[in-house]
Amino acid sequence: MSKKVLIISTSLRLHSNSEILAKEFEKGALEAGHEVEYISLKDKKINFCRGCLTCQKTGCCVIQDDDANEITDKMCEADVLVWATPVYYYEMSGQMKTMIDRANSLFDRDYKFREVYVITTSADASEGVAKSVLFGMKGWLDCLPKAHLAGCVEGKGVNNPLEIRQFTDILVQAYNMGKEV
Repeated sequence: MSKKVLIISTSLRLHSNSEILAKEFEKGALEAGHEVEYISLKDKKINFCRGCLTCQKTGCCVIQDDDANEITDKMCEADVLVWATPVYYYEMSGQMKTMIDRANSLFDRDYKFREVYVITTSADASEGVAKSVLFGMKGWLDCLPKAHLAGCVEGKGVNNPLEIRQFTDILVQAYNMGKEV
């Protein structure tokens, strides 16, 4: 059965390693026959959440002069969400966290996604570098009980733009994860 997959790339770097892995996931999902939309936050304006909680009453954020509500609506309609982020100081990118905060209206909405995937890249090659990213993601998913973390690809030991291309095993892992959605 074909699924609607939404990939959100959160890196602001041109030719980023996390974006390259996200594109491999996209290739696999498309080959498997899924409908895929790819959003890069690189060109988006996402303001910080004000913490007013109005979105939980209205289903929409009161901040209307940026791109967050449109992205949140797309998240709500997707069957599968994929977050791609560089790891900064052992945590998800600020852009990713800001978008997650702004998607707070999903809490009381009838969101469709059940599967959530995470793609990370980091300069540090140590085991467990993405642990904090996954902890943050699981915290978000605890508030969205119909969804679960379905998989993660970690691209470790990559710092320079395009460097992930040298790690064919990780590229294949991202592609296969997309194909198996």
